[in-house]
Amino acid sequence: MKMDSDLLHSPAVGLTEEEEADMNDWKLPLTFMKKRHLEKIEGSKALAQSWRMKDRMKTVSVALVLCLNVGVDPPDVVKTSPCARLECWIDPLSMSPQKALETIGANLQKQYENWQPRARYKQSLDPTVDEVKKLCTSLRRNAKEERVLFHYNGHGVPRPTVNGEIWVFNKNYTQYIPLSIYDLQTWMGSPSIFVYDCSNAGIIVKSFKQFALQREQELEVAAINPSHPLAQMPLPPSMKNCIQLAACEANELLPMNPDLPADLFTSCLTTPIKIALRWFCMQKSAKLVPGVTLDLIEKIPGRLNDRRTPLGELNWIFTAITDTIAWNVLPRDLFQKLFRQDLLVASLFRNFLLAERIMRSYNCTPVSSPRLPPTYMHAMWQAWDLAVDICLSQLPTIIEEGTAFRHSPFFAEQLTAFQVWLTMGVENRNPPEQLPIVLQVLLSQVHRLRALNLLGQFLDLGPWAVSLALSVGIFPYVLKLLQSSARELRPQLVFIWAKILAVDSSCQADLVKDNGHKYFLSVLADSYMPAEHRTMAVFILAVIVNNYNTGQEACLQGNLIANCLEQLSDPHPLLRQWVAICLGRIWQNFEPARWCGVRDSAHEKLYTLLSDPIPEVRCAAVFALGTFVGNSAERTDHSTTIDHNVAMMLAQLINDGSPVVRKELVVALSHLVVQYESNFCTVALQFIEEEKNYVVPSPANAAEPGNMTPVRDSPAIPRLRSVNSYTNIRAVTTARNLNKSLQNLNLNEEGGPAAFSPGNLSTSSSASSTLGSPDNDEYILSFETIDKMRRVSSYSSLNSLIGVSFNSVYTQIWRVLLHLAADPFPEVSDLAMKVLNSIAYKATMNARPQRILDSGSLTQSAPASPTSKGTHIHQAGGSPPMPSTSSSSLTNEVPKPPAREQPATRPPYTPTLGGQAPHSHQFPRTRKMFDKGPEQAAEDGEEPGGHRNYVSLALQTGLCDWSAKYFAQPVMKIPEEHDLESQVRMERQWRFLRNARVRRQSRVITQRGISRLDDQIFINRNPGVPSVVKFHPFNTCIAVADKDSICFWDWEKSERLDYFYNGNPRYTRITAMEYLNGHDCSLLLTATDDGALRVWKNFADQKNPEMVTAWQGLSDMLPTTRGLARRVSIYLDRSKQGGAGMVVDWEQETGLLMTSGDVRVIRIWDTDREMKVQDIPTGADSCVTSLSCDSQRSLIVAGLGDGSVRVFDRRMGPSECRVMTYREHGAWVVKAHLQKETDGNIISVSVNGDVRFFEPRTPDSINVLQTVKGLTALDIHPQANLFACGSMNQFIAVYNANGDVISNIKYYDGFMGQRIGAISCLAFHPHWPHLAVGSNDYYMSIYSAEKRLR
Repeated sequence: MKMDSDLLHSPAVGLTEEEEADMNDWKLPLTFMKKRHLEKIEGSKALAQSWRMKDRMKTVSVALVLCLNVGVDPPDVVKTSPCARLECWIDPLSMSPQKALETIGANLQKQYENWQPRARYKQSLDPTVDEVKKLCTSLRRNAKEERVLFHYNGHGVPRPTVNGEIWVFNKNYTQYIPLSIYDLQTWMGSPSIFVYDCSNAGIIVKSFKQFALQREQELEVAAINPSHPLAQMPLPPSMKNCIQLAACEANELLPMNPDLPADLFTSCLTTPIKIALRWFCMQKSAKLVPGVTLDLIEKIPGRLNDRRTPLGELNWIFTAITDTIAWNVLPRDLFQKLFRQDLLVASLFRNFLLAERIMRSYNCTPVSSPRLPPTYMHAMWQAWDLAVDICLSQLPTIIEEGTAFRHSPFFAEQLTAFQVWLTMGVENRNPPEQLPIVLQVLLSQVHRLRALNLLGQFLDLGPWAVSLALSVGIFPYVLKLLQSSARELRPQLVFIWAKILAVDSSCQADLVKDNGHKYFLSVLADSYMPAEHRTMAVFILAVIVNNYNTGQEACLQGNLIANCLEQLSDPHPLLRQWVAICLGRIWQNFEPARWCGVRDSAHEKLYTLLSDPIPEVRCAAVFALGTFVGNSAERTDHSTTIDHNVAMMLAQLINDGSPVVRKELVVALSHLVVQYESNFCTVALQFIEEEKNYVVPSPANAAEPGNMTPVRDSPAIPRLRSVNSYTNIRAVTTARNLNKSLQNLNLNEEGGPAAFSPGNLSTSSSASSTLGSPDNDEYILSFETIDKMRRVSSYSSLNSLIGVSFNSVYTQIWRVLLHLAADPFPEVSDLAMKVLNSIAYKATMNARPQRILDSGSLTQSAPASPTSKGTHIHQAGGSPPMPSTSSSSLTNEVPKPPAREQPATRPPYTPTLGGQAPHSHQFPRTRKMFDKGPEQAAEDGEEPGGHRNYVSLALQTGLCDWSAKYFAQPVMKIPEEHDLESQVRMERQWRFLRNARVRRQSRVITQRGISRLDDQIFINRNPGVPSVVKFHPFNTCIAVADKDSICFWDWEKSERLDYFYNGNPRYTRITAMEYLNGHDCSLLLTATDDGALRVWKNFADQKNPEMVTAWQGLSDMLPTTRGLARRVSIYLDRSKQGGAGMVVDWEQETGLLMTSGDVRVIRIWDTDREMKVQDIPTGADSCVTSLSCDSQRSLIVAGLGDGSVRVFDRRMGPSECRVMTYREHGAWVVKAHLQKETDGNIISVSVNGDVRFFEPRTPDSINVLQTVKGLTALDIHPQANLFACGSMNQFIAVYNANGDVISNIKYYDGFMGQRIGAISCLAFHPHWPHLAVGSNDYYMSIYSAEKRLR
């Protein structure tokens, strides 16, 4: 719109713009924008969890080999004087050589025992080769598959050789004897760990690797060629699982500094705190800590394993720091292997990090295999130095004066650092360094609560954070904490466990094993716990009992069912939802729990949730009742009665407004179908017979004979978008795949030239994704048959059926399933089709041959074997066995071109009788139903078990897993729409400013007064005859519906934005459209005359349109009065014509949708709850043709087919809510409009052209105007007080409020001035003075006020 430039820039405008936008639009609620509408209902992709150690190991045996030969130095080492002498903190020269050797051996064993007290230790002091061999082989024999440690101290023998040998002694100590590492490998086997404390130790590591490689090659040779000599020998053990720690590189000597022990490497590995403190004192910086000497260090009070003492605390801090360094520097899988798999290995590697730091300061580089990245410069070592400093500075006063020890602030500071990481920083950053320390802090009671709090916040960041925490090793700690009785930890622990189980549900077994489930049972039963914590507890329990029999038993004994039933009516909806899911899971395939439920009448208590205002809660209740009847144990009369009772309760949800609930309903009923398969087979056969013998008067058929429609000139082939609920498929009809698309397109009714309408694009979500795919095995019951069965059985309305005696429960459930198979939401109908077809399949397979003979569709001589049954009916078909006479009346409608009958991928199809194709060809719903063709399946008819599983296992909705995603996602983060800086919020602000601008500018124009309205600003040929048009209230988009598709145009740029199929069955048409959330993220609601409502999103932009939701708005649309195709009706008198279809009116402020039409009620739907909230009886015998409501006054005005206008007050009861009836019109009311102002009047117009104004409080009209006769369409401009009338005599008249004609439009502009066709629909823009007109000649034009006004 080219607006006046002065309007755009006036300063006064700038002030009110924000205020105005803020006032109206921010307050309006949004509808159909919840998670269940925006995302696919499925669980999250399971992350592969690598944290669980598949191969936890123990080091069970330790060989301590000491080659010291005290008093004799080896020939190849020249020692300094003085030199490092201490071995295991003992001076060997202070006692006799033999005694020294034994004492050192004993000491070394003690030092190792600190780290692994349970291992078997064997010392071998100054041994011979044989002794070493005997020792190693015996340890390996006892250890079996566990790990063995080999500690070698070679300070009294020569250095290792380049050939890969270490040295030991001969029997009488006169010679050094070499021992090959290859032999050592053979004796030690794998898994093993080797520690080498000797000079040039790196050589051993290299040789070891070469030998290991050689072994691998030998193994490969032996495996490939069994006759090779190597294969004859005993196979050498593989050395893959071996770990080595060496004191120095291949070319380095051990340090000889007399202040250090001679076995510095061993000291670092086995007595790290002692050596670390000594080393600290030897640094220059130690002078800053006065009074600390080496002697004093020996006197540090406390025990290493008591964390409250100075020594214990230092040890604890040391563990935390080395663990943290390793976690931050090592690759994850290496960290798992070295630091989490085996306690002793983890301790040695933590201490190895210290060895690297200390020994590098003496020019020695310890080596490990697998190699670690360098860690000696890591910043955490400074935290260690500080902790040592703080501890040592207290020593003199503690020892001399006995003052109390002040604990280190280390852990508190690290938690603060972690907290800073959590509160600051961006989404994508490195994980927090302090995570392993948080783990250590869980051990301390002082900081535990704070640590759990921070840990919870961290886990809340998402599944990646949970995986990280698990990989650090948090699991055993939080499992152990469940034994704590501290109440203050409960909220944190429940939160943490909910997060863990939402990401990795395999922890259910660990919980039950450690009795952890009892913790959560007690939280659930504790009424003082806030609802959200009980919700998490019940979620955890729901995971524990999910498909896990031991968990189900444990929780049943823990009284879970009674606990859950007590909380079913909790005000917190998420709690109600999870309580129901938990119940559904505990009795899923677990009979004792089901009977416990029966005793507590659980099913009856669950019934109340079936009418819960929250759709997810209703879903959960349906799920619970479904698994309740889905138990496959022995049947008794009692349990059958209960099943029937539950089934009839579930059947009432057939017209629930939420597709999620209806999908769950199909699955619940499928459990029942599996339970009572034989009964359902009988019912199915009955219905199949009935359907064959019954001809439904099809509205479409009735239209054919008269054929009053002018044959349409074929429009250009439109770009079709086959749309379904979630898959993104564009079916573009090009010559190349035209043939494929033909089977999905319906030719125009007249059977004229192939003018495509998007008619019959299949709605099934998979059908459209397999356009013309090779596996087009159709269903036994096609959509048309099912639809016909449904209509045969629904002449008696479904609602009256519910509550009939139980002998017909199966029949009724079958009817419910038929109804669901025609559900407007593709996923629901797909599931229902699956269930119906699997039963129909079994029924036809198991039916005795004579049964089919009776139907008269076979010759008397048919062989009676089950195989020939199939082949006889279809001699050459891949089509399922169904007697072909059953093709429905709809089949005969359309003359078929061969292309439709033979999809490219099928063998040629030969009809047997009467030349009719079975109806399954009529409506290709392509989905591979059975892997084998029906012929083979018939032979295997003996195994019903396989198929029984087919229904029960294949059907799941993913609802529970989808609900569990809530706990995996961040709960504490503020949602994007509340974040003032977020893109979502900015876009919303922009839209609201745009809205304010449109309102303001259009108001200025309408207030000036509009004297003409005939300036044609848009004209285009629509792909189908327009039947409903609707302007978007704020952007330049207009939606135009034809019979079954919707086209979007940009009226400013004159371009087509989109065209897609609405998915309604062939005998129905779109009769109304509304924009929902027009002020924000717009959705389009379409209503069809079978009572179905569909809501679409992503239209008119580059994305593919998707169905957000769909439901049966009116279930009892009277099938006989359903209107004929709109364009036929225009030539008929209104009163003789079919019904009004479905009419709707939408209230954005309340989220209520009023629906009516060819029914005797006005039904009000609450879109927030997705439920019917009210049925207002119209009290008339004719259809409702127009609805208008005003939320301020709670009034609804309805125009009816008998000419009456009725006013209802929806706050009153059904009997007194009709507050006024006006009977002044003599004929069909085309439009009744209630003005929105507080004292707004009612304006109504009938087909005779009389416009009447009523004041709602007075019984007679206050004004009458006469307009054109033969009115077919009319609209009233809400702001400008104009109304436009479209006539079947091919013109449009626009009137002002006084009844004066301001414009008469008869010809299109330009375009050779062609005469306008008969008007099929028209609509004003809610704000601008624009009038959109659709006419029977396919054209869509828009007229506006003259240019100077705009």
